[in-house]
Amino acid sequence: METAAGPFQGFAVRKHGKIHGFVDRCPHMGLPLAWKPHAYLTPRADFMMCSRHGALFTIEDGRCVGGPCVGYALARWPLEICDGWVVTL
Repeated sequence: METAAGPFQGFAVRKHGKIHGFVDRCPHMGLPLAWKPHAYLTPRADFMMCSRHGALFTIEDGRCVGGPCVGYALARWPLEICDGWVVTL
């Protein structure tokens, strides 16, 4: 997907049957979260983590709960599951 600012980069995480979509940009430095493709979650898959500085984000709402950007949140990407497919709203 192309945006006015260039290519859109986002990711989705499924938790408890719900899909949560986010723009792939850390609120601290504006860089992508993952250090390699699809590596957004902590080893126990209980948080999303920025590979650059270890900030932790809740999966349900993208709120930062640890690291240098506590109190900020990832930008949401509105998604839903429709007939087994993940679709953008």
